[in-house]
Amino acid sequence: MPFFPRPASASAPGAAPAKPGRAKRRLRATGAVAAAAAAVLALSACGGPAQSSADGTVELRFSWWGSDKRAQVTQAAIAAFEAENPNIKIKAEYGDWSGYWDKLATQVAANDAPDIIQMDEKYITEYSSRGALLDLSKYGIDTSKLDEAALNAGKNEDGLTGIAAGINAATILANPAVFKAAGVALPDDKTWTWEDFERISAEVTAKSPKGTYGAAAYGTDEASLGVWLRQNGKSLYTSDGKLGFEPSDIAGWWDFLKQLSEKKAVPSASEVVEAEAAPLDQSGLATGKNGLAFWWSNQLPALEKAAGSELKVLRFPSKTGKAADTQLWYKASQFWSASSRTKHPEEAAKFINFLANDTKAGEALLADRGVYPNSEVRAAIQSKLTPADVKVVKFIDQIKSELGEAPAPPPKGAGAIQEIIKRYSSEVLFNRLSTQDAGTKAVDEMKSAISS
Repeated sequence: MPFFPRPASASAPGAAPAKPGRAKRRLRATGAVAAAAAAVLALSACGGPAQSSADGTVELRFSWWGSDKRAQVTQAAIAAFEAENPNIKIKAEYGDWSGYWDKLATQVAANDAPDIIQMDEKYITEYSSRGALLDLSKYGIDTSKLDEAALNAGKNEDGLTGIAAGINAATILANPAVFKAAGVALPDDKTWTWEDFERISAEVTAKSPKGTYGAAAYGTDEASLGVWLRQNGKSLYTSDGKLGFEPSDIAGWWDFLKQLSEKKAVPSASEVVEAEAAPLDQSGLATGKNGLAFWWSNQLPALEKAAGSELKVLRFPSKTGKAADTQLWYKASQFWSASSRTKHPEEAAKFINFLANDTKAGEALLADRGVYPNSEVRAAIQSKLTPADVKVVKFIDQIKSELGEAPAPPPKGAGAIQEIIKRYSSEVLFNRLSTQDAGTKAVDEMKSAISS
């Protein structure tokens, strides 16, 4: 699947594996992250990105990725902060996901990192372990109202290097219009199993026009794999930074994917590849070509807008048909981090504290980066949320008692894992490799990526 938090501009969670050239480029980018972060340790102690003017005004650079809408709401939060702190100016630097990490890696290597950095779960350990991120626990940021799991996601042996900007959950989103047109009832997500998922999806395909499928294919992101592994007593990663599964575990995941494909519950391999390149608003779920698809919860509003009709948030199926066995978790959608080399750590931390805890920031950002982790801010802004955002907040609250144990954070090098999964999912779907051979090769590459 896009899971992840993946920003809305990224490819769809149910989309196909990336083409080999794209995968290689992304792997090179991941290597650049490691090289650039390592370079931090070799740089001289002098220098830093922030500026101070003659009148004592401090300028902080703040970088993030995301859509035009994200830029608008983030600029509104910046304006609210500057109104209360006229001696601190925030300079915005933003772009899309595809170029963000290459640019950040280059900036870090050149000792020109932004003061405040929107960080992702895939890379926070990489940057933290190389000394590139500030330990925010030393600067008085209030964490008392933050969701505990989200708070812990930003902690590592190097301290608190990220404050969660939002929380998400892995979900299956349903397009009720597709089900209605096929004359098939929506599943009961509190009781359905993977067998139900297969049966229902195949039935929707059979009763729909050619080119419409009951479900999008998973296999393009580690989130769906993570759910599958957790339901089978395994995990993506262990607490000591190793893989938490064997080749046979991921082979079983691919076996079920192939079974779904053979029964036409999901698109063909070539259709999956085509879908992988589509933007969110052209995804199968948004265009009515898929009845079900794998997405992060915070992507519902954009998808619903693109679809022009209501979508429904569902839990993943389980092996037992019990919601408590689904093994979902709260994921930090992104983090607020700061450069370890900022000349103004106190001011950078003050801005991050504002983003995390101030209602004015919440009123600007709303649910753009996921459900607000601060419970008081979440309650204060609920009346301002769109119906779609309210739906997401309710889902996040509904599953709280069903959550599994928080997963181990991705280790250094984990940024390469998604591309490896995509590439070998493609090999499996096109019958170029058996699921077991793909599992062996993929696990070998993954182990190499996180041990280098």
